[in-house]
Amino acid sequence: MELGLFFSMLGFLWVAAITPGPNNMLLTSSGANFGFTRSVPLMFGIMLGMQSLLLLVAFGVGGLLVVYPSLHTTLKVLGSAYLLYIAWKIATSSYERLDPAAVKVGKPVYWYQGWLLQFLNPKAWLMGLGAITSFSLAGERYNYSVLAISVGMFLVNLVAGIVWLGFGTLIGRLLRSRRAWFTFNISMGLLTAACVLLIWH
Repeated sequence: MELGLFFSMLGFLWVAAITPGPNNMLLTSSGANFGFTRSVPLMFGIMLGMQSLLLLVAFGVGGLLVVYPSLHTTLKVLGSAYLLYIAWKIATSSYERLDPAAVKVGKPVYWYQGWLLQFLNPKAWLMGLGAITSFSLAGERYNYSVLAISVGMFLVNLVAGIVWLGFGTLIGRLLRSRRAWFTFNISMGLLTAACVLLIWH
């Protein structure tokens, strides 16, 4: 893949990865509630899910969404239901101080839940489909271009994940009262639930 095309692909992937969406709302909430370190497995679960989805799209499964529009509708319904479930978990998270000396009783969202979310996340499917259809090369260079897209997606998801986790962790350190935590969690739950509207837009 030529360098110019690679940087164009990075720009496309960066815009898709850094803009607000289900993944970033989840990372922000997890960072605020559990801190950066405890949320890293979730970030890597999301990244693994994106890589898995990209490879499925690259090697044929994504074409089913084009051939069978009803499958896309089913994906939207399942994705909406799962997002609402995640939003409920965020909104009802219990208060927990981000104090290293404090006893940690809560549990962040598991890595495999972040991985699963990608298969039900239409934004992730569109990111994978857009990257493959726009930046893959034909013929013998196809596999190499898919590898380049995979590396690019890994890099932008890593940086975007760190940014949103860091943002959430900073917010968590600023929230000092139960009332502030309650307000934040309700707000993040509502924002995550609002991502359902983006799915159906």
